[in-house]
Amino acid sequence: VQLQASGGGLVQPGESLRLSCAVSGVSLGYYAIGWFRQAPGKEREGVSCISPSDSHYADSVKGRFTISRDNAKNTVSLQMNNLKPEDTAVYYCAARRPFSSDYQYWGQGTQVTVSS
Repeated sequence: VQLQASGGGLVQPGESLRLSCAVSGVSLGYYAIGWFRQAPGKEREGVSCISPSDSHYADSVKGRFTISRDNAKNTVSLQMNNLKPEDTAVYYCAARRPFSSDYQYWGQGTQVTVSS
């Protein structure tokens, strides 16, 4: 199983970015996919996750970020609007097998920098 995150970059506060996570080796339809981020000097935190039945968001991103999945393309996207400097971090996507509480597969990170 491989995950490839992309779409990071440097933007100004208030702007938007769309991250993509391409999954290969498994059928995305049965897996939960999560987005995590880690800022310098801070612990990794969960941002959002999507399962076949629902999605969840961290309080810090609710109303600004939207997660979506395209099972046909085996891709999960994270639309990030109204970005803030505190959103600056390396963003990772990960896959969790059905009925599992842990994420077994991780992609490499993509840097998101929000700065004026």
